[in-house]
Amino acid sequence: MELTKVKGNSYYINAPTNIGVYVFKNKNCILIDTGINNSAAKKIDEVLIENGLHPKYIVNTHNHIDHSGGNHYFQNNYPGCLVYTSAKEKLFMENIELQPQMLWGSIPIKGLYRVNSNFTVDFILDYGINKINDEKFEVISLGGHTEEQIGFITPEKVCFLGDSIFSKEIIDKYSLPYLYSIEKSIDTLNAINEIDADFFVIGHSDNILEKSEINSLVLKNLDNIQNYIDQILELLDQPQTKEDLLQNIVILNDLPMNFTQYHLNLSAISAFISYLYDKDIIDYSIEDGKLYFFKK
Repeated sequence: MELTKVKGNSYYINAPTNIGVYVFKNKNCILIDTGINNSAAKKIDEVLIENGLHPKYIVNTHNHIDHSGGNHYFQNNYPGCLVYTSAKEKLFMENIELQPQMLWGSIPIKGLYRVNSNFTVDFILDYGINKINDEKFEVISLGGHTEEQIGFITPEKVCFLGDSIFSKEIIDKYSLPYLYSIEKSIDTLNAINEIDADFFVIGHSDNILEKSEINSLVLKNLDNIQNYIDQILELLDQPQTKEDLLQNIVILNDLPMNFTQYHLNLSAISAFISYLYDKDIIDYSIEDGKLYFFKK
């Protein structure tokens, strides 16, 4: 890992989850996301120490553990480190049982919990201009992957996008996106084209993207969503349960599957079903205790 300048005081650390770093004149810095756990956070911290930086602030783009799991490390090792996020992401971070409850539909089965203690969030960010340490940063809405994911734009017009958009490599490897809302995701992807920024850092990619590159990646993400809509609608020429749909989608796309991935993928299928049902494209019937969906 190393600290790479994007522009001006805006940097990032290339890691399994990319970490944004904004450096102030006094060498305090903002971290945009913190990695998956204490081990990842320690490696990030080693890069900061090498560069004489002190993490004073954390901005979490969203609540998922691979973006917020290092918070405990930095809060414990740097007393006074302040955490910022959006209102609904704060709710999930401070009540860690909500995400596995959402995936399971009740008290979660053993194995879905991925963290043992709640995160503390100090401040809720407003949309628009926010001041941190007397510098102005823009916060934008990027809902879809989660309920209220945010983007963070530095004064140098470097935009940190979290998981609002996926790299070509991620789409090629894990093509079924985990999305909470398909409609919000589509709206967010279209909005990314209009962001007034020169450089873009996404959660999982080896490359910093310029404006023209982000526009082409938006199209790839939209095409990927449409591909799954088309596949699901073709499968729903015959009635299918949600589990039937997942099974067929996994086979058609050779998707990896373990216990956690099963529930994430099933939740993603649910998002597509909700979208198509709300658009009045599909309907349902209940027969012999099973809920079937079919194309109208």
